[in-house]
Amino acid sequence: MTENLHLWILPLLPLTGAAINGLFGKRFSRSMVASVGLTFAGAAFVWALWVASRFSSLPRLSLPYVVTVTTWLRSGSFQADYAFALDQLSLVMLLVVTGVGFLIHIYSVGYMWEEGGFYRFFSYLNLFMFFMLTLVLGSNYLVMFVGWEGVGLASYLLIGFYFTRDSAASAGKKAFIVNRIGDFGFLIALFLMIQHFGTLDFGKVFNATQALPAETSGAGFLTAIALLLMLGACGKSAQIPLYVWLPDAMEGPTPVSALIHAATMVTAGVYMVARSHIIFEHAPSAMIVVAIIGILTAFFAATIGIAQTDIKKVLAYSTVSQLGYMFLACGVGAFSAGIFHLMTHAFFKGLLFLAAGSVIHAIGGEQDMRKMGGLWKKIPWTWITMLIATCAIAGIPGLSGFFSKDEILWRAYQANWAYWFVGVFTAFLTSFYMFRLMFLTFAGEYRGAAGAPHGHEEHAGHGTHLGREEILPAQAPAPHGHGHGSGGIHESSWVMLGPLVVLALLSIAGGWIGANRFEHFLEPATGTVGALAAEPSTGTAEPATLPAAPAEEHGNERLMTGISVAAGLLGLGLAYLLYSAKPGLPDRIADALHALYTAVANKYWVDEMYATLFVKPLVGISTFVFWRGVDQTLIDGTLNGGAAGARELSDEVRHMESGNLRSYAGWIAIGAACVLAYMIWVGTR
Repeated sequence: MTENLHLWILPLLPLTGAAINGLFGKRFSRSMVASVGLTFAGAAFVWALWVASRFSSLPRLSLPYVVTVTTWLRSGSFQADYAFALDQLSLVMLLVVTGVGFLIHIYSVGYMWEEGGFYRFFSYLNLFMFFMLTLVLGSNYLVMFVGWEGVGLASYLLIGFYFTRDSAASAGKKAFIVNRIGDFGFLIALFLMIQHFGTLDFGKVFNATQALPAETSGAGFLTAIALLLMLGACGKSAQIPLYVWLPDAMEGPTPVSALIHAATMVTAGVYMVARSHIIFEHAPSAMIVVAIIGILTAFFAATIGIAQTDIKKVLAYSTVSQLGYMFLACGVGAFSAGIFHLMTHAFFKGLLFLAAGSVIHAIGGEQDMRKMGGLWKKIPWTWITMLIATCAIAGIPGLSGFFSKDEILWRAYQANWAYWFVGVFTAFLTSFYMFRLMFLTFAGEYRGAAGAPHGHEEHAGHGTHLGREEILPAQAPAPHGHGHGSGGIHESSWVMLGPLVVLALLSIAGGWIGANRFEHFLEPATGTVGALAAEPSTGTAEPATLPAAPAEEHGNERLMTGISVAAGLLGLGLAYLLYSAKPGLPDRIADALHALYTAVANKYWVDEMYATLFVKPLVGISTFVFWRGVDQTLIDGTLNGGAAGARELSDEVRHMESGNLRSYAGWIAIGAACVLAYMIWVGTR
């Protein structure tokens, strides 16, 4: 008898925390708010660990393990259950979401302690975790779509947390609107599935797809579904052309950047593509598109990252670039490699964002790296943990990023050497801009103003209190929140450093599981025949035995690994030369390459181009056609014109009510004459 894992409890726990803090948190003390938020997030992580401990005892033929809560929707032959499913893929995502999410909840207690709206923040964090768990545990596309839309909503609330700042409010709206473009494609894909398969259940859709031939000679409905799913994934996972929302999302508090835009939400698109791998494998044209978009995004975002001066913007474009690697892996059929990098990326990129928040916290809210420097002496724990994460993302051997990125590059080389070449060059750029960040932030001498510098992130309140008194006057902190100002540069408290240390350990050891073992574990869910594509009773979910690679292939793999490591070390060396050994050289290079540098520093003016091509025309159409033309002229004009006509008619009619008896007698005589004339006219017919 299969053990009951009660999967429905997992999303229910953070939802309960969100409801308690959202409804009653305003009357709670900060300690109570933090306790509620941490208790329910931590309970979800503990429950996930228990589920993981029981997973190996589940009969292989019972996978996916499905728990149906209720029949949600029934229309004719179509039925959608509100159900949760557990297999190898969802288990990995489950542990990442709850584990990294819980660490970020702990970090947020220290980071947000003196911020206004403390209870709202933790309510939103718990709400986000609820929707993310719904997304990864859903057993059909409809439940996944509910979680998909929910994390978009939670992202909007968290990005725009400081809603009195125009930049934060605009960033939240931008993220919401851009994601709606991708979500439209996802929704159309669901309609096509209903039309062709009559269901949205993963198992039934994948079984039906498996029975169809691959669309190798042309583009059919499977290719259309795959491309539309990819559009949705491009929105959520910030790929070209829908990546523009993620850098602006840095307007949210730094823990939000770590949770949503590094570790969980932005990986939802990668998860959805991996979950739908059977559809993509039957649509080779769509796979090629996924690979091309992934490698172009990885390279494009990396080039932008080398010229950014805002520490969080560098990490934002780094996230876009790393997501491109994951898409590349999925595009070449290495779905398990993409999920492997998703997991390791959650460790080192979550750490990078939290460490950046510790830096910002230490120097009063400053985010411009040109005003930092020499901080390794002042904040050594932040420095060493951030260095570990930087080495991991740069692909330094022995760290988690080395294993996962190397596997992607090797699989890309097997598919197309051009993918590999661009990927290796992107790895060089990644190493360069990340060590550039480290040298500018921690090496040399401090370049900031004496005393407490004032930044432009959420901690602008350290000097102006913007986003504090205005948001929640009753809980406004004293000047220079977080202890800035007269206290000078200081290390963060251990409530913030603790999660950094844990993530640093995971960034070191997270890759030692090995790409091959990880692939073997995930194969039933991401292999040629996934677990969710097999009926539980058939036994076809058994993983195939991985063939042994020939010695020549092992030699090529070692060569490719050596080249990628050399690229990372070259990026480190160049960053050291430009930003430590010869710090004046970057300015001379920028002057020599003025046009190119200006284009890169201005992010190729993509936002301005979108504003010119799409935003301004749409605003113009909505203003002049729909608002002034339809709303004001047609609708308001009709209603206002009718009201004016009625007013004028009533004004004329009211003169009949003059109170003059002779006037009344005259009107009666006229009326009687009209009646008599009508009767005579009728009688003569």
